[in-house]
Amino acid sequence: MKIPRLLQAVLVLLGVYFGFILLFDVILKQVIPSSLLNMYMFFVVAGVFMVFTFTEEGAKELLAPIKALVEDPNNKTNRNIVFIILPLLGGAYTYNKLLPSFDAPVELRTIHPAPPASLKAYGKRYDILNLENPYRKFEKEDPERFKELIAEGGAVYIRNCQYCHGDKLDGKGPYAQGLNPMPMNFQDVGTIAQLQESYLFWRIASGGPGLPKEASPWISSMPVWQDFLSEEEIWKVILYLYDYTGHRPRTWGEE
Repeated sequence: MKIPRLLQAVLVLLGVYFGFILLFDVILKQVIPSSLLNMYMFFVVAGVFMVFTFTEEGAKELLAPIKALVEDPNNKTNRNIVFIILPLLGGAYTYNKLLPSFDAPVELRTIHPAPPASLKAYGKRYDILNLENPYRKFEKEDPERFKELIAEGGAVYIRNCQYCHGDKLDGKGPYAQGLNPMPMNFQDVGTIAQLQESYLFWRIASGGPGLPKEASPWISSMPVWQDFLSEEEIWKVILYLYDYTGHRPRTWGEE
């Protein structure tokens, strides 16, 4: 039994559609945005009908069932049913799209806001562009001392930071679920691996209240750690963050 050409086209489109759902939701475990799926399907529909109407005979065969439905007097009942169902489906789809949403609007969060040129902390002003970790030099000059500094920074981190950022530095500390947005995951290559140590010093010392007002919203629950930790403790914590995650701090000369 030969499958009508129109039904073939519909089956191909359904197969591709559910193929996308299977690939992203089941295999890749990633939710595909509806806007992206609609864009994919637009091109798939255009491609399918270009293939099925490539020849004049193919186009006639594809459109034959539609033409018969519209023109054949014997299909009056079926035609009336189709012409009632299609507007109802279109109206239901449009109605659902126009329903108001009472959900809070999504706030876009930029992970790394631009730092200021300078930072005032501990009674002095720091030039962030030229600021360097004073303990980084021991990495080459005195590796044993460098390991001690990392261990001291780890102790400071566990006492003060792991409650939010987690003992594995993955942003899943015991307090993390109570915060919005969630604490930063330092294991992610999109966080500290992209930053200079001077940037981390600014963010830790100034905390959430020190975020820039321009291009808001900047959202962070982090306290102003310069009120609780010494300058030396912050630098040691920064050493620990990079050492534990295996990342290297970027420098201003890197692309």
